[in-house]
Amino acid sequence: MRPHPDAKQTTAGTLVGRSRELALLRDVISGHGHDRVLLVSGAAGSGKTMLLSAATAFAEARGARVLRSDGSPVETTLAYSGLDQVVRPLSPFLESISPEERHALLTALGGPASTGEGADARTPDVMTVGSAVLALLSSASRTAPLVVTIDDAHWCDPASLSVLAFVGRRLSGERVSLLIGVRSDERLAGFDGRVPAVLLDPLDDRAAGQLLDRQPRPPLGGSRARILDEAEGNPLALVELAAVVGTTADVMSDAGPLAVPERLEGLYTRRWKELPAPTRAALLQLAAMDTIDADVALSVGLPEAADDVWRPAEEAGLIRRTARRVRFRHPLARSGVYYAADFDDRRRAHLALAARLADEPDRQAWHRAAAASDTDAAISVELEATSGRALQRGGYAAAASAFQRAAELHPDPHESARLLTEAASTAAATGDIAWVEQLATATRSLTEDPDLLARIAVHSGRLTALTARHSNSFTRLTTDAASFMPEQSSAALDLIADSAVVAYYSGDDTHRQQVATLLDQCPPEFRQERTSIFIDSLLAPRGRRRQVMHAITSVTVGPDPARLTRAGISAWLIDETPTAVALFDAAAAHGHPATPLPDPLGGAIAWAYFERGRWDDALAVCARITDLGTAARLDHAVACAATVEAAVLAHRGDTETARERARDALTLIDPLESRSVYVAARRALATAAAADGAYDEAFDHLRMTFHGDGSPVHYHASYPGIADLAAAAARTGRTAEASVVVNRTADDLAGDTSPRLAALLARARGLLLAAAGDAAAEERLSAAVADRSLAAWPFEWAQAHLQLGEWLRRERRIAEARRPLRDAVDIFDSLDAYPWTERALSESRAAGVSSPSRSSDALSTLSPQQQEIVRLAADGLTNREIGERLYLSPRTVGSHLYRSFPKLGVSSRSKLRDLLGP
Repeated sequence: MRPHPDAKQTTAGTLVGRSRELALLRDVISGHGHDRVLLVSGAAGSGKTMLLSAATAFAEARGARVLRSDGSPVETTLAYSGLDQVVRPLSPFLESISPEERHALLTALGGPASTGEGADARTPDVMTVGSAVLALLSSASRTAPLVVTIDDAHWCDPASLSVLAFVGRRLSGERVSLLIGVRSDERLAGFDGRVPAVLLDPLDDRAAGQLLDRQPRPPLGGSRARILDEAEGNPLALVELAAVVGTTADVMSDAGPLAVPERLEGLYTRRWKELPAPTRAALLQLAAMDTIDADVALSVGLPEAADDVWRPAEEAGLIRRTARRVRFRHPLARSGVYYAADFDDRRRAHLALAARLADEPDRQAWHRAAAASDTDAAISVELEATSGRALQRGGYAAAASAFQRAAELHPDPHESARLLTEAASTAAATGDIAWVEQLATATRSLTEDPDLLARIAVHSGRLTALTARHSNSFTRLTTDAASFMPEQSSAALDLIADSAVVAYYSGDDTHRQQVATLLDQCPPEFRQERTSIFIDSLLAPRGRRRQVMHAITSVTVGPDPARLTRAGISAWLIDETPTAVALFDAAAAHGHPATPLPDPLGGAIAWAYFERGRWDDALAVCARITDLGTAARLDHAVACAATVEAAVLAHRGDTETARERARDALTLIDPLESRSVYVAARRALATAAAADGAYDEAFDHLRMTFHGDGSPVHYHASYPGIADLAAAAARTGRTAEASVVVNRTADDLAGDTSPRLAALLARARGLLLAAAGDAAAEERLSAAVADRSLAAWPFEWAQAHLQLGEWLRRERRIAEARRPLRDAVDIFDSLDAYPWTERALSESRAAGVSSPSRSSDALSTLSPQQQEIVRLAADGLTNREIGERLYLSPRTVGSHLYRSFPKLGVSSRSKLRDLLGP
């Protein structure tokens, strides 16, 4: 066998046709621009690994430290195995992060978790582990810049990908770069369209010819033409096909065209079969290993890297050798070797590895499972234990995979059904609805046990309620709920509650009626009061507000965070926002639920904090929803969070980013499927337009939240924008259009409505009257500020003061106008609502009041994130505490603070309190 051309040349000079792509990677590594993450995608063999290697060689030449992780098909079932490859070399820096972070990270990685102060036994979630990894990378990067590369990320375990996506979104200001290689036909959870990406297209004819010319035996004539045709611009295919073709003759025996990966795998298979028996056996064991197994097993079983048994494989172009490691040149080489062997040979390889991994029970169990040729209850039990350990570490995907394989191996059909139910329940936590449905179908084929079927339906339904396909999910939920009554009424009630959540998001009146009918059919003895209250508040937040509020205050909620949260959502829906926020605060004090999924109505929590003027807390809730929703590929949850973020940014004056986030939300949903998100996004866009003084644009957005006849697009989300719509109409002369909506809203809200909505409606009517010069406007505008309980919605209350002051000043009642205008300035300023503070100040000056707002003027020069950090620092929080709240590293917090000091005219954080006030 002729030696294969050396494949270890990874310098930039060997990369043909990839100069533009390499320049992009170098820019990320060098910190040019704002991006610290880059996704490199391409087909198998397109050169992703070579490009990443060239980029990391560049990084190392500049003094950076490179941390590598390679995805492997074997590792997808091992929670945090990919992350372990990144973190393991940084173990000397573990002492530099907090005990809580260290405990969470070590627990996730399955190592001995320290029990430092603050450590607990809770399952670490994505954000806890992500914050720990971010802190560790930040600490390590102080000695040298870090470049983290994740190659073949499509084979990286889901838990690791979720954490790395979390970290990647927070690398701004850090000396850390993240480069990810993935096949172009794969989608990585967490790395969505907002992550910068470069696609490796096939090489053009010129570049492909240059690559062939650089081979040790450049093909000529017909061989060259056929290789160029067959390879279709794939660099690996060009190299490998050239290696098996003579310089003048065509010796390729395959008839007809084959897909490039299939052809390459076949080449590797043929090379493996030509090797000596000892080399074939060693390669097969190497192919059966995962990356970490290689570190464990090579030293105790396989030949050392320097052993001559590897030389034929290296010469055949199947492996690369370093002083300490032996690795396959390409994943296709690995799969070609593994599947070329018959099952008995693969079985012996896995059993040999299992025997060497007695101290690694999870890996041992998977190797034993791979070697199983029939059902085996003992291995099934081992895999179930593996599932339990994976769950303790937060590895839901790995746990579900282990449950699924345990079910396949168990000889008892009832036990198999039980294990499949566990697999489906656990898989639901990953957000992979297709996987859950597959497991549910398999369970139904094995059992008619009503308890198992009800359980699997509830878990599947809960996930279904989080998706954006509201029509489909609603039908599925209501059908399942009806099928479980009355025998499984508890499960049916859970499914009805999920149906009510979907009905709220869709805003479809038919959906609400169907849910109400189902609830009436549920036997009274099974209608749990707290669940019924929740459903009632979702279906008719105004018509039943007294009953719902009475029930919330009379039912003992207890310390259960989920129960507190659900009660808080009910309170928010009926405009009892102070009660809602108190319940959400109590829930947060007990810690977040140990689940990687966002709350089905988590956006309500963020909106409640927003309405109460606690905008930083609203953004923190949004960050959590976004991270969990992105990791689980739940676009609807991400869209919900984006609308609240857009609202906060617009109110603070960052109108460009606000518009971007609102449009992000609109691209993630179907307006006819999710009217609630559509309306929230339009209201945020209207606020951004109003902040910029574009009142016609603001009116257009708000008008789209109501139908032509003035009825609301969404029965709950549309009404809070009624006063803003009237204000925009008054400034643009479009009061006739607005009157249609305001009059219809007045009819709709007549009766049992909340004081908040009554005040908004009074203000809307007053503004339209004021635009018409009607003296009756004063009564309406005054009513909106008369009830001090409305201060619970500070921005709306400040608007009411501002608009009353504007009316009084225009009526030349200057002295009377000063008090409401002064109050408006103070409230807007306390919220850092910069555009409205300036508007109120302008009106105040016109009324003869001089009230400069130093803090608002100074803060306006900072970015929204810098404003948040400055405010928290003024409250006395340390950089670490601020970082934990905002999910940033302490170093990033410090960097933002010290860049902010000159703009604020202070020299240290101790002077921030004097500047901003208590």
